[in-house]
Amino acid sequence: MYNRRKFIQTTALSAAIVTLSKACISKSSSINKPIVISTWDFGVAANAEAWKTLSNKGKALDAVENGVKVAEADVKNQSVGYGGLPDRDGIVTLDASIMDHLGNCGAVLALEQIKHPISVARLVMEQTPHVMLAGDGALQFALEQGFKKENLLTEKSKKDWLEWLKTAKYNPVSNIENKLYDKAAPERLPGNQFNHDTIGMLALDAQGNLAGACTTSGMAYKLHGRVGDSPIIGAGLYIDNEVGGATSTGVGEEVVRNVGSFLVVELMRQGYPPEEACKEAVMRIIKKKTNSTKDLQVGFLALSKNGEYGAYAIQKGFTFAVCDSQKQDLIIKGKSHY
Repeated sequence: MYNRRKFIQTTALSAAIVTLSKACISKSSSINKPIVISTWDFGVAANAEAWKTLSNKGKALDAVENGVKVAEADVKNQSVGYGGLPDRDGIVTLDASIMDHLGNCGAVLALEQIKHPISVARLVMEQTPHVMLAGDGALQFALEQGFKKENLLTEKSKKDWLEWLKTAKYNPVSNIENKLYDKAAPERLPGNQFNHDTIGMLALDAQGNLAGACTTSGMAYKLHGRVGDSPIIGAGLYIDNEVGGATSTGVGEEVVRNVGSFLVVELMRQGYPPEEACKEAVMRIIKKKTNSTKDLQVGFLALSKNGEYGAYAIQKGFTFAVCDSQKQDLIIKGKSHY
């Protein structure tokens, strides 16, 4: 029998559905798009290039590729691409990944002599059945696709590396660079060998589709062949067009161990705002470390499907750049644990 109690329950449920539908309509109508965000202050110039594509209703995938290429070509940026600090053997090796709104992705690892690894990564995604190519294989593929070999070791980076060699005692252990850090006189250490300044970029285009890119020369003076999180899908970069995207910067080993960017996106799926999702991912890294994280830096940056963004890092000093229809050169200081 259809009694009064059932009638009341059904009516209440119907009202809730109508209210929820109205809320969803309101939320979707206020989506902040297009928008592009990227890690660090040098993301401003990268965002400006990406915005040329986004402001003309171009695809997020094209925007992020074009954007991070600015950082890859910047000779003054010693943590990404051309001019990047080399490994302990004096060889510049580059890592990059890219991912689109359909879940397609491509990456190159330990690529040498190619200025724009992000473009090679995109061709891995589009022209091969693979996700990743590494080392000599990645170089062979790049040359077959028409890329030209270039000497990526600039005089400045070479000079810094030679200076580092005078005093560096390298042992093949994880995070040895931090162990060599002279806290009493960090300014005497050449080449900022402890930088971890990857550029990660996330974009939401006018069509409501997301894409991301991440590219780096990795930890300075690393063991030859070392690969961090940047080219690892789910670690340094992850996109889910239903939810949002995330990217990371810092000590890649810790991001890989925690599948960091995937974790951030999944937390957003559960309802966490971008900043809170980034914070939770950082706290899980801190919780798992048995020793101190005082000298460890990892930061996450996230962008939701509705254009909301946020970031969080272990240490102070992490910044990110934002570019949308309101402002093209905004730099924000990310919140941190310490």
